[in-house]
Amino acid sequence: MLSEIWENEDDGQDGRGLTQPGKAPMSNLVLELRQGDMMIVNGASIRFRNKARIELAAKARFLFGKQIMPLEAADSPARRIYFALQTAYIGTDEERISGLADARTLIGEFQAATTSALAREILERALALAGADDCYTALKLVRRVIRHEDAVLGRSTE
Repeated sequence: MLSEIWENEDDGQDGRGLTQPGKAPMSNLVLELRQGDMMIVNGASIRFRNKARIELAAKARFLFGKQIMPLEAADSPARRIYFALQTAYIGTDEERISGLADARTLIGEFQAATTSALAREILERALALAGADDCYTALKLVRRVIRHEDAVLGRSTE
């Protein structure tokens, strides 16, 4: 189980070390991770062998815990979109390019197949965010589409 610890509650940042407009920047992000937790930072996978408290002192592309979707979990159209955007966000430079291209294709296919105007709109916005190098926010939007897909397909969530 992972828990985040912020040094300053109203820090003006959006949870990824990026300053929100009109807010002062936060000093650093401190994360507390337990034994066995996984984190990916700038394309590198890190598994914690012991409980650790780390401080991110610079801007980094990272996901941790349940935010990380393993390839074998990308077993539905929305989950494949999430995995492609995840790759575009935290993959190597080469993987990021192909991840964004894959996301474009998968989103187009999903939009053509779905009857949900809201899902199409959310995916359009997610793709625009990813194209503007804001894949973290795009991933948050796609998680909403995954929940919708799960409900439509009668799939239980974990």
